[in-house]
Amino acid sequence: MKIGIDKIGFAMPDKYLDIRDLANARGIDPDKFTKGLMQLEMAISPRTQDIVTLAARAAAEILNDEDKEKIDMIILGTETGVDQSKAASVFVHGLLGIQAFARSIEIKEACYGATAGLEMARNHVMAKPESRVLVIASDIAKYGVGSGGESTQGAGAIAMLIKKDPAIAVLNRDNVYQTRDKMDFWRPNYSPYPCVDGKFSTELYLDCLSTTWNQYLKENSKSAKDFKALCFHLPYPKLGLKGLSAITENLEDHHKEVLSKNFTSSILYSQRVGNIYTGSLYLGLLSLLENSENLKAKDSIALYSYGSGAVCEIFSIQLVEGFQKHLRKNRLTNDFDKREKLSIEEYEDIFFKTIEVDENGNAELEEDLSPYALMKIDGHKRVYRK
Repeated sequence: MKIGIDKIGFAMPDKYLDIRDLANARGIDPDKFTKGLMQLEMAISPRTQDIVTLAARAAAEILNDEDKEKIDMIILGTETGVDQSKAASVFVHGLLGIQAFARSIEIKEACYGATAGLEMARNHVMAKPESRVLVIASDIAKYGVGSGGESTQGAGAIAMLIKKDPAIAVLNRDNVYQTRDKMDFWRPNYSPYPCVDGKFSTELYLDCLSTTWNQYLKENSKSAKDFKALCFHLPYPKLGLKGLSAITENLEDHHKEVLSKNFTSSILYSQRVGNIYTGSLYLGLLSLLENSENLKAKDSIALYSYGSGAVCEIFSIQLVEGFQKHLRKNRLTNDFDKREKLSIEEYEDIFFKTIEVDENGNAELEEDLSPYALMKIDGHKRVYRK
């Protein structure tokens, strides 16, 4: 049975900050961000737009009534959950009106959670072939004003519908994983922002990539030549480029050129969104599929998922006949180019404004006319408008 990605959708806030404006405001050479990170913009989410509303929007882009009747599992990967107990997927289930007899869970392991969800989804469909599983990666990366990670912030969600006989890509059963107990990036419960050892995290990301890649090739009797493209978890695009260079240095120039060209297609969206943690790898995949000019049916794509702390995985997908018909080719002009550009002052006010509840657990929020929005906190309960 062939199981894989039947649909893929994306949602981001309708506001953004130009990374050069951030550099100038912080007294930094803009080239450090635009060339050193290969970052151009970052998506800015107001407090009325959280991982639940972004997830619902991403899923609403792709789901029809038949999907909502047949989905019997929702898996949401995130590291910026809105509740220590209730899964964000339960909120999403209600907002989307998915049929009641479904399982809804949340998975956390830094930026890796959604990848674990993909394999869980595949195994579920294997056991129940008529099932459809909604896998969502939704996150808001926030480091604080003037912090070292400020230039890599972002917000967004990716939603993928997993089913048999998929319209876009088959998930191959070739996954290889690795776990290391390291402290390169973490966020204690008492801190609103993560703790990051940036240099160590970069080194660990690349070392996990090279060692897992070698094990993956060994276990599956494959080589880099078997792939038309490689997608990476993208905390910032330059790190993905370093990863690509590390594992393709021994390839002949022709194949290296093909992979390099497709890598450029895979970072177009991330360059204008920033880091969305669990969704970064899949935003790269979506960008590749919607912008590459040389992909065709039966091409294989390898994906590297990485979550600090650290867990990583390498697996591959194979494109199916007619996959192009199920993608959008106008996302850059229709979505990205229509966002509102913020000034530094607006960015600092909007992105870092917190929700403060009174002694009764209530908080009123500003009006938000987005398709889904957090309206208020009522007796410590989050109330969403759909």
